[in-house]
Amino acid sequence: MSDVIHLLPDHIANQIAAGEVIQNAASVVKELMENAVDADAQRIAVHVKEVGRTLIQVVDDGKGMSDTDARMAFERHATSKIVDARDLFRLHTMGFRGEALASIAAVAQVELRTRLKGAELGTKLSVAGSTLESVEPDAGIDGSAFSVKNLFYNVPARRRFLKSNETELRNIIREFERVALVNPHIAFVFKHNDTELLNLPVSGLRQRIINVFGKKLDRKLLSLETENTIVRIEGFIGHTDAVKRRGYLNFFFANGRYMRHPYFHKAVMQAYEPLVPAGEIPDYFIFLTLDPSTIDVNIHPTKTEIKFENERPIWQILASAVRETLGKANAVPSIDFDMEKTLDIPVYNPAGATVAPPQLDVNPRYNPFRPSSHPAAEQDWAALYKGFEHDRDTTQETFAAPDRHDDEALPLLPGVASPCFQFRNRYIITPLKSGLAVIDQRRAHIRILYEQYLSNTTQRKSLSQKMLFPEIVELTPAEAALLPAVADELQWLGFELNPMGNNCYSINGLPAGVQDCNPTALLKEVVDNVMEHGVANNSRKAETLALALAKTAAIRPGKTLTAEEMESIVAALFSLDANNLTPDGKTIMTVLTDDELTRRFR
Repeated sequence: MSDVIHLLPDHIANQIAAGEVIQNAASVVKELMENAVDADAQRIAVHVKEVGRTLIQVVDDGKGMSDTDARMAFERHATSKIVDARDLFRLHTMGFRGEALASIAAVAQVELRTRLKGAELGTKLSVAGSTLESVEPDAGIDGSAFSVKNLFYNVPARRRFLKSNETELRNIIREFERVALVNPHIAFVFKHNDTELLNLPVSGLRQRIINVFGKKLDRKLLSLETENTIVRIEGFIGHTDAVKRRGYLNFFFANGRYMRHPYFHKAVMQAYEPLVPAGEIPDYFIFLTLDPSTIDVNIHPTKTEIKFENERPIWQILASAVRETLGKANAVPSIDFDMEKTLDIPVYNPAGATVAPPQLDVNPRYNPFRPSSHPAAEQDWAALYKGFEHDRDTTQETFAAPDRHDDEALPLLPGVASPCFQFRNRYIITPLKSGLAVIDQRRAHIRILYEQYLSNTTQRKSLSQKMLFPEIVELTPAEAALLPAVADELQWLGFELNPMGNNCYSINGLPAGVQDCNPTALLKEVVDNVMEHGVANNSRKAETLALALAKTAAIRPGKTLTAEEMESIVAALFSLDANNLTPDGKTIMTVLTDDELTRRFR
């Protein structure tokens, strides 16, 4: 039997490795930006065309590379960050595996122009599909400029699996934000199709967060800071008044590296738990600095998972620091009973004279435990109780149920087909021919509004209510990138928006029936809802927007409804063909049949 095991060619091995490291254009942006940070760059510019399918260019003014280093950088496991395995626990750089450039060059056409600081000439190098095509001298600026063209040109299956332009651009912006947030000492610029979306000058940490996510976030942030022998924690957390169900900004960084950590997220949420409604999540930007030897970042190819040696103590320190910050910010209201140093505020008198506070008559001889000689103490209590008995009999007669036979129906309210009752301000209970229906009032309202909005969108019938005073909403770059893709659907839903520049829009009209909502919060929640669930394709875009608006505008659990409101919801729900499930598949109504009720009372 012949041998069957053989070594894979380098270009195939590189493509296999690229499948883990380079998942989309956002992965390329992340790896190149982190390399620029490691090169001590002071300014990093990212230019993307056609959401990275055509071009991803990252230019930095860092150290640059020599001719030999430029060629070695594209070899697998070639790195300047570590020398032996022990260096993995002394890491102070973003990269260390030496896989990124080799993986990028395996699935794209890459051009590198670089020059060492102080050198007369630099190097221009071209690689395509792991094959070195050319190396030549080049007169360029200090630093490095990577141009990645035609991503996945030789892996068409991967190219076909890329998501919509809006989703891919949003992913790129998200990776750009993560690197920019943790490096406020570096200036960043991001352009898409020659349009500048972000320009972040060198600043402090708080200002960098505001520059990325908008000025309105400034008043919602509380400073977080604590330090001990295990970890230093700093950053910002959101005020309890600024929590939200979606669109929240949650960022953890460990030694300058973005990470996902559900366990630490739970520590933050536990501190907020008694102060915010269930399901609401605060914004937070938390930076951990600790000894590199106590963490392991070599867990996942994307390097977003980190193992901590002192995970439990850090959890406790983090939870305590968040609680302390919320306490200092008076997140929990308190009552001050110390009246000693309060001001004596005079009572206003229209005549112009100052009126002294009223004086209370105090009887020093009053004793509440001594029998009183007041006439009220000698009342005829028997007569008083007799009057109470008479009032109770009258009340019972007023509310006594009328005599009726067992087969008679219960009396109904005038004009009401079936009586409706609300249970725990969340469910509507109403009788049916087959039994008793229990309806989730919010889900029912979502279904009703969804059908209405979807009908308006598909029939191009906009029902918009003009606003007397337009409001300006400031969107994040990711939100602004999504808006053009759904602009037509938003218009048919009833939104009237005018672009004002710098990711700002003027809201001139709202969908009919949502005038009581905050316009800016309504639009942002709809956009955040769409971002959370995505816009799969044009055929599903209308459904996605209609569902997002319905969820935003529907009544919340805990709202008390009048009899008329309950009757209206029940009537509208039963008039729909599909009334048992919400558009996203959640149960709206359950029915307790007559037979089931009979069995329960046996």
